[in-house]
Amino acid sequence: MPVKIRLQRHGKKGKPFYWVVAADARATRDGKFLEKLGIYNPNTNPATIELNVDSSVKWLQNGAQPTDTAKRILSYRGVLLKHHLLGGVRKGALTEEQAEEKFNAWVSEKEQAIADKVGGLDKVKADARAAALKAEKEVNEKRAAEAAGAELPETPEGESAAEEIEAVEVAGEPEQVVETADTPTPDTDNADTTPVAPVKEEEVIAANEDMAEAPSVKEVMENSDDEVKPANTGDKA
Repeated sequence: MPVKIRLQRHGKKGKPFYWVVAADARATRDGKFLEKLGIYNPNTNPATIELNVDSSVKWLQNGAQPTDTAKRILSYRGVLLKHHLLGGVRKGALTEEQAEEKFNAWVSEKEQAIADKVGGLDKVKADARAAALKAEKEVNEKRAAEAAGAELPETPEGESAAEEIEAVEVAGEPEQVVETADTPTPDTDNADTTPVAPVKEEEVIAANEDMAEAPSVKEVMENSDDEVKPANTGDKA
């Protein structure tokens, strides 16, 4: 029976995680499996990978073939390295102690690299958070400065304050009208309050016609036969 080491999908839509399983090559992807070897979660940074190294090496020694993705995961956790070292032990090139020492040294270096990566990511996050706080602080200071500039300035103390108050009082006084002898004063007590009858339009038209027909002063003087007599200034002699 051909055996494959492959991924079996789990999780929800948009956020999947996988089981690393040894299963029959003829079985469906999410069907029955022979053994669960570990998990792989790509939703974290760095990705979370947990493997049973000894069981994985055992299946490789028994002829199980990993898929491309499963092979990269096994290499990431040192399964392929240990499988190679155990092959050297079987051939007599290495002892078991030497193979275990080499494997542990590799695991230590790998763990240190992962820790450095995590520390770098934490530093990047901290720097981004500090930059965001700095930008927010600058925005708040700018808003506070604009608000302070919009407020009315306080009245200064001392002589300048008195001068400012005097200027405001002078500017606020209304203009006074000086009455003179030539200025006519309307007499409201003796005013004729008799209502004036409205003039009809026909009367206005008739008056205008009469004025048009009336002779002028010059015509009256030319046609007059009367002489202007001097006024009597005294008694007869």
